[in-house]
Amino acid sequence: PSRVSPSHVSEGWHGWDDYAAYYDWENARTLGRRDVSFWRGVLTREAAPTLELGCGTGRLLIPMARAGVRIAGIDRSTPMLARAVERSKRLPVRVRPQLFRGDIRSLPFAPQSFGAVMAPYGLLQSLIRPADLESLLGEVARVLTPGGLLGIDLVPDLPKWQEYHQQISLRGRSRTGAQITLIESVRQDRRRGLTMFDEEFVERSRSGVEQRRTFTLTFRTLAMTAVTEALERHGFRVDVRCGSYAGAAWAPDADVWIVMARKRASGVQS
Repeated sequence: PSRVSPSHVSEGWHGWDDYAAYYDWENARTLGRRDVSFWRGVLTREAAPTLELGCGTGRLLIPMARAGVRIAGIDRSTPMLARAVERSKRLPVRVRPQLFRGDIRSLPFAPQSFGAVMAPYGLLQSLIRPADLESLLGEVARVLTPGGLLGIDLVPDLPKWQEYHQQISLRGRSRTGAQITLIESVRQDRRRGLTMFDEEFVERSRSGVEQRRTFTLTFRTLAMTAVTEALERHGFRVDVRCGSYAGAAWAPDADVWIVMARKRASGVQS
């Protein structure tokens, strides 16, 4: 896999174009659909125009649209969005989500366009600089209506990952019958709070043709206190913190960290 020095990591979105071909395959073997019913319940109760940040291949976007949520998705990766477009074609035209390509740090929407915004599955952790998070939260506050909901899902165990080099993490078949092997390396930049996954996907077709795709995904560790303080700076009130998709109480060692915050009618605190 490519060996990108931690000091030269530039953007958190690097690598996702290459990951698009394998994203659904890997997630079916790791997270699966554990978070789908959670978000479906949240958003159907909210019953408001919704924006998904980093919608990717539509793993969550399409089930939300199928459930009747009026939803739009935005992602920077063209290959990821292409897969979401193909999935959306299976839905009736009247419920298909709107899809946009863009940078989540500068949202291409008018003020107060949405009543809810979702940032699922560690999306905020792909913003690898503090300024990136501030930009995003400012934009979310701008496009949300007063009282609108922001739902955040964080992956808390990133700093616990031990560093290793070229280990086989997953192996299995694709829908076409090809054999896929994920060879993975993990690096930690403790000073900057970054975890880097050097990924090498090896795909061998039934006829024996092999292709390899290598890339690096970078994620930032976020503390709950830092997230809460950032939300408050941008005019949000944290209402709920959960430690599971079943609604368990939040704890620092919980498997997931879920935060539900609402935009204050008065805006940013002084």
